Amino acid sequence: MQTNDINPGEAPGLAEVLALPNEQLLGNRIEGVDGTLVMGPAPTALHQQWLQRLQLAVVPALPKGTALLPGVAVRCGESRLLIPDFVIVTCPDVATTWYPASEVLLAAEIESPSTRVQDRIFKKALYAEALIPYYLLVDPEQEAATVYALSEGDYLPHAKSEGGVLTLAEPFPAELNLRA
Repeated sequence: MQTNDINPGEAPGLAEVLALPNEQLLGNRIEGVDGTLVMGPAPTALHQQWLQRLQLAVVPALPKGTALLPGVAVRCGESRLLIPDFVIVTCPDVATTWYPASEVLLAAEIESPSTRVQDRIFKKALYAEALIPYYLLVDPEQEAATVYALSEGDYLPHAKSEGGVLTLAEPFPAELNLRA
């Protein structure tokens, strides 16, 4: 895997995101999709509490040779750089600021009112197109979650939470309590 080698002429959107000065990134989440910069607000405290809860539940269950990383960039093709809430990567020892989609086992998004449509439709489609095997979508308002598995280029529901608990057999055995 290469570490951060992007030719500025090769991927409109990616080079622009990576070239932004740090002061423009503060308080924002900026992604590049096919030459368009997509900007969203920084996560709220409630969102971050959900992220922490999920991390604490998932990390002990991770298979050897994987790692959970929050808020890192994922290169999804030549012209897309997305930032999931967290990813599980299969190359935990690589020092980089972005990972190719081929090294991501699971991408996860925690819905918020400002990202709901993007997470349910837009990002789900982009992660599927990038062939990321699993997508975890968490709905804090409903204390619910669904894991989607890639099948013939599209995500199909693989596991859904019941009673506030998401039980996984794949991509690894885990039990996630979604109740506060």
